[in-house]
Amino acid sequence: MFTEVTRALRPAIVLLLLLTLLTGLAYPALVTAIAQAAMPAAANGSLVRDGERIVGSALIGQNFARADYFHPRPSAAGKHGYDASASAATNLAPGSRDLRDAIAGRVADDAMAAAVPADLVTTSASGLDPDISPAAALVQVARVAGARGLPRESVEALVRRNVDQPLFGIIGEPRVNVLLLNRQLDALSANQGR
Repeated sequence: MFTEVTRALRPAIVLLLLLTLLTGLAYPALVTAIAQAAMPAAANGSLVRDGERIVGSALIGQNFARADYFHPRPSAAGKHGYDASASAATNLAPGSRDLRDAIAGRVADDAMAAAVPADLVTTSASGLDPDISPAAALVQVARVAGARGLPRESVEALVRRNVDQPLFGIIGEPRVNVLLLNRQLDALSANQGR
């Protein structure tokens, strides 16, 4: 009886071990090796560096609240927002009073004379969207240029150079990565200060 059970279980145990090695070790190791060889920056999180210091990831939004920086989308991730370990949306319905109040508060807080683009007053699904629309970046040009003492035309040209087009011209929307834009803005300010 015991030998019959052992004989019946042996193929199942061998198959379990074989599939565990194949799908749990070999396949992930192969995919990791291919990703590291083909696109090492993306495979390692698209990290943005200042020399040896990591300042962020081009894939995760950060809070830029000062007037001399472009502001990202608001975040509902974590207690103070932009918490990558607590990525989440508000899950408020379009007709929710809380959502309307939050948007109205953000619009009132935004000291822009022009119409405020939706992505500057609504959170993204993850709460960590690193991109804003070109319209959301352009509406901030006057504030950023004034706060930095830079010509408005120079800041606007910087925004236009940082617009990423949809993949293959059809997948997605034009967008501007806020972290990368603000890094180039710092470089522009440093060059103009000389």
